[in-house]
Amino acid sequence: MVVSCWRHRLHAVRRVVSVVRPPLSPLCRTTARSYSSEPTSEKSVPYEKTLKQQDGASSGPTKPLPRSADAVVIGGGSLGCQTIYHLAKMGMTNVVLLERDRLTAGTTWHTAGLLWQLRPSDVEVELLAHTRNVISKDLEEETGLHTGWIQNGGLFIASNKQRLDEYKRLMSLGKVYGIESHVLSPAETKDLYPLMNVDDLYGTLYVPKDGTMDPAGTCTTLTRAASARGATVIENCPVTGIQVRTDDFGIKRVKAVETSHGTIETPCVVNCAGVWATKLGEMAGVKVPLIAMHHAYVVTERIEGIQNMPNVRDHDASVYLRLQGDALSVGGYEHNPIFWDDVSDKFAFSLFDLDWDVFMQHIEGAINRVPDLEKTGIKSTVCGPESFTADHKPLMGEAPEVRGFFLGCGFNSAGMMLGGGCGRELAHWIIHGRPEKDMYGYDIRRFHNSLTDNQRWIRERSHESYAKNYSVVFPFDEPLASRNMRKDPFHQVLTEQGCVFQERHGWERPGWFNKDGPAPVIDYDYYGAYDLKRNVNYKYNELLGREYTFDFPPHHEVIKSECLSCRHGVAVFDMSYFGKFYLTGPDAKKAADWLFTADVNKKPGSTVYTCMLNKRGGAEADLTVSRLEPGTANLPLAPQSNGDAYYLAIGGGVAEHNWNHIRTVLQDQGFNCQLTDHSEDMGMISIQGPKSREVLQEVLDTDLSNEAFPFSSHKVVNAAGHQVRAMRLSFVGELGWELHIPKDSCLPVYNAVMAAGAKHSIINSGYRAIDSLSIEKGYRHWHADLRPDDTPLEAGLAFTCKLKSSIPFQGRDRLEKQKEEGLRRRIVCFTIDEKVPMFGLEAVFRNGVPIGHLRRSDYGFFIDKTIGYGYIRHPDGGVVSANFIKTGEFTLERMGVTYKAKAHLKSPFDPENKRVKGIYA
Repeated sequence: MVVSCWRHRLHAVRRVVSVVRPPLSPLCRTTARSYSSEPTSEKSVPYEKTLKQQDGASSGPTKPLPRSADAVVIGGGSLGCQTIYHLAKMGMTNVVLLERDRLTAGTTWHTAGLLWQLRPSDVEVELLAHTRNVISKDLEEETGLHTGWIQNGGLFIASNKQRLDEYKRLMSLGKVYGIESHVLSPAETKDLYPLMNVDDLYGTLYVPKDGTMDPAGTCTTLTRAASARGATVIENCPVTGIQVRTDDFGIKRVKAVETSHGTIETPCVVNCAGVWATKLGEMAGVKVPLIAMHHAYVVTERIEGIQNMPNVRDHDASVYLRLQGDALSVGGYEHNPIFWDDVSDKFAFSLFDLDWDVFMQHIEGAINRVPDLEKTGIKSTVCGPESFTADHKPLMGEAPEVRGFFLGCGFNSAGMMLGGGCGRELAHWIIHGRPEKDMYGYDIRRFHNSLTDNQRWIRERSHESYAKNYSVVFPFDEPLASRNMRKDPFHQVLTEQGCVFQERHGWERPGWFNKDGPAPVIDYDYYGAYDLKRNVNYKYNELLGREYTFDFPPHHEVIKSECLSCRHGVAVFDMSYFGKFYLTGPDAKKAADWLFTADVNKKPGSTVYTCMLNKRGGAEADLTVSRLEPGTANLPLAPQSNGDAYYLAIGGGVAEHNWNHIRTVLQDQGFNCQLTDHSEDMGMISIQGPKSREVLQEVLDTDLSNEAFPFSSHKVVNAAGHQVRAMRLSFVGELGWELHIPKDSCLPVYNAVMAAGAKHSIINSGYRAIDSLSIEKGYRHWHADLRPDDTPLEAGLAFTCKLKSSIPFQGRDRLEKQKEEGLRRRIVCFTIDEKVPMFGLEAVFRNGVPIGHLRRSDYGFFIDKTIGYGYIRHPDGGVVSANFIKTGEFTLERMGVTYKAKAHLKSPFDPENKRVKGIYA
């Protein structure tokens, strides 16, 4: 087929189809349409070798099944093979991989196999680096076999300034990791890739050591290396069931894997079944929130002069060009992908007919970029199933429903390039209980349990993530799909006051307040795909669009006024989305001592800020824990308790993760406790600022003086005739109180607070202001500047650790060892004088040497500077002392431009902590 003639014929086909085809909803558009004038009927992958059996017949399992195994990995694609390889390499050799057909038969065999080293995430950069090492070096050294790795480089195309700015951000981050990359002009790009049209280019990013992987070669070599270490790989052995037992404490655990050829007893199953992972999950009662879609590319005939060219990603055209010897594979991400709802178990080494009506948008983009394609024939089409998820990130980790059931699926067509890094982390997770890196962004527990079987949410979010996969990643973007899933009692009244909401964990939480009236979030329109009508005059979407910048957003001044009202007067923050748990029962005190780094067993009425750690001393959470008086139940404000009881308040976006962490520790330690969730039963508002006491003294029936109601204390009081739990705490570094309010009392209490605050010019404020105010004060945000791979000592939170006591707690031994040896990395605050925004991932240099990157950054309006926090290391691997910080000259690199920075050992705002105590000079 020659593309140009097919372009004209396709427009005709489109016109006919649009007349005769009734509108298709996204729910029924599940199968490909094919046309009688199909340009090529050849469906085949461009690889010299696949692992498909030539006779097409399976003769039963390739090896006898063992009676038992320490772990059974199900699925012989990229992830399954990488996981069993890394399990064996880490010493767990009594492991089995079961593949229902032959290795790679599901989706791996037809993947494009691209590897790009730079992504807008430090963790992903590290995961990709490990994959690259495994396939380009480690496997060859271990087996003497070549995996098929080709290092031909990668080229990212920018057609506008914002896109090039995004690439420059990646380049700066790459310097920290030693990844070579170069920003090229259009002329330099033409020199590198002579066949490319550069007339509409703004610039490109060239990464010389990117490349291409071969699916069959990689998976065969991985399994050979794993088998050499004692692992067992069995093909032609479909799994028919997962046995789950309930132990003496009522906990569900994996018991065995059933096949038609026998049963393997095992405490651990790893679901690497790709598109089929949801069905495998159902066998064990585990929810696997992914969806299957058609994903395609075409392979061209020979193109003169294309040999040795780098792979190309033209994000703005939503197309990639993969070098295939002397030809190209062309694919991309369209706005109207085809869902595969009736997933078939018999789909091995199989492909769909390509729907040219859907695919043609990629051909047009590819011809624009490489005009020679217009006169080049298409040799074959490759349209196969891939699994996609709600946020375009994989599903990994232990399932909340069943202990010992692990996920390694939902890789959004990136299973080859993320496989090595994720296989290693998954193996570490299985053996040691947690991964080494911060894998929260991939952990199944990042999703609230109410969403993971909500089909509307899975479908809408997965569609939006797919359609936007090549969009610029802006710092403050929000999804439009499946919004308003969880709303707190203040939602309507705040919407009316111009609240621009953010989505976290299904909750709508206030982002900032628009001065030009309401901007409600409305139902998802699939961006007009599938003949659906696009939302018009959509104010919320318009406001989001204005934020699509790497400069200060247009409403920078609005967020400034919210912040400064809090610093100088008083502001109200709706924080209702917080997780609100009670820990009670006979072993509650023992559990609290073990779970929490701080001593939370002070007198009832006290509230303590604390961390929870994993066994390696990494911070799994930060939260506040309030000790309660024993007594009869007064729910939702107080649980029934005859002894020790604790109220846990946790950032709402990570509530599911915290819930599962606590539950897992309670189970592993055998503590006799109850953990109950009252997140939906209570709202929460935080009233903060120098005038907060004057406002609340009119509303609450209790003395709010420092003596009567000191910082870090709480009590149940009356507010406008309603019982609430008041806590004197601050997330912004000011005098203030949180009110935890039963759902039905939320609006009357809020109205009373606003009425009392009117004469003090009280305002509503959102999380954009909290982000700014908290970084200005030096407070941490979990999963930004505090993660599971950071210890409290590295994070400047030693004050939360009861190391001076003799009370044991999880991770204590690691902290003591680290304290004794000295910190090899630690968090540092940086400020710059130039008025430029930073967002995190900017490179940190000391005396011209890269030593780390910013994890989190924002503008501090009170000190009137950009502030960033990042972890730094000593270039020679030594201890990072205070003197090392004081004596260095620091610069921050933002999009290739360096700025002189000042390093601070303490927060530059209120370093003596006077304001939270109500001391205002």
